[in-house]
Amino acid sequence: MQMRARTLISAARLGDVVVRTTLASTLTAAMMPGSLLLDSRAERRRLEYYAALAAAHDPAKVFAPPPSPIPVHSRPGAALPGGRIEQLRFHSPFEPLHPDLQPRFRPSSNNATARAQYWRHDDGPHATLIVIHGFSASSAAFNAAFFRLRHFFELGWDVLMFLLPFHGGRSNRSTPFNGAELFSHGFSQLAEAMTQAVCDLRVSIDYLIRKGAPRIGVTGLSLGGYTAALLAAVDERLDFAIPNAAVTDLPTLIEDWFPANTGTDLLEHVKGIPKELLARASALHSPLNYPVLLDRDRLLIIGGSGDAMAPPAQSEALWKHWGEPELHWFPGSHLLHFERSDYLKQMRATMGPPDLPEQDPTPGLPDIPDPPAPTPLRPGNSPAPGGLSPLRRLRESS
Repeated sequence: MQMRARTLISAARLGDVVVRTTLASTLTAAMMPGSLLLDSRAERRRLEYYAALAAAHDPAKVFAPPPSPIPVHSRPGAALPGGRIEQLRFHSPFEPLHPDLQPRFRPSSNNATARAQYWRHDDGPHATLIVIHGFSASSAAFNAAFFRLRHFFELGWDVLMFLLPFHGGRSNRSTPFNGAELFSHGFSQLAEAMTQAVCDLRVSIDYLIRKGAPRIGVTGLSLGGYTAALLAAVDERLDFAIPNAAVTDLPTLIEDWFPANTGTDLLEHVKGIPKELLARASALHSPLNYPVLLDRDRLLIIGGSGDAMAPPAQSEALWKHWGEPELHWFPGSHLLHFERSDYLKQMRATMGPPDLPEQDPTPGLPDIPDPPAPTPLRPGNSPAPGGLSPLRRLRESS
């Protein structure tokens, strides 16, 4: 490696370390008050419940398919050359796996309304790239620039930028920073939020299929890459999956993040929640816990050789778990991706051409007119008249 490249990577890695320490400090400050106030025995019971589900290595026991069709509201936005941007919203059908978490996912909260930005062409449905942002980085403008989405749109791809739970418009007004609620009520909340992300992504896939998208694939950065890899173990309708600088093993990562690792030490010594239990429970939503459903030639892993936030070992673990598909290393860090044009070329090769076969929407998933914007339920209103929701009934019958 040339001296100039080494210098750039070293500088970028140093930037990662500074940002990582700042982010870890902020996360710890947001997480610790709620975690230390938790009923430790109740939290341990919840984590043991998640660990038992994870131990079965069966995604069907964790990620029940959402009821279909879910009404999706579309609001016109800005024009694009040859297309337009639409803002999508729908009421998330997700219900927590553990009943203790029901109040935190109440249907009247901002998080209950799932959101996405949809870039679509005027000449009909095209193959669609789903893009999932990283932790605390949900800005549509940032992700459009980072992933060069206008480039993919000009090539003929439709694009759907998905908003993760507790980010952006899905966060509550009192949250200290974007995405903080993922971690503000212990590891059980994180487990449920990642399960909700998969549920809402599958609703989004249902919607794209109803609209006639001939192929659908997914990419994501960091936590978004984690979610993209997890989705590839749950939904066989994906045509490709391309995690980028992905986190794949959260417990191992946290141990390397100072001062976040002091937070798990406090949970162990003050609340009696061992790290070993956190690791087993976190496997519930780990892409390393389930077999991938896509063929190897439909997979591409992108990693930074100098990444200090999601180190190369994270990408290597996923590469081995997936049977050693294509793995591209770029010179750079988590935040600075040098020679990005090289991996964009590999992305295009994995994705294939954005072909436009003439076809009707998939039978069995009838198209439905866009409904009026969902109105949040007020406290006290029943979210599921007549008993359990279809999603809960499906879970309890399995």
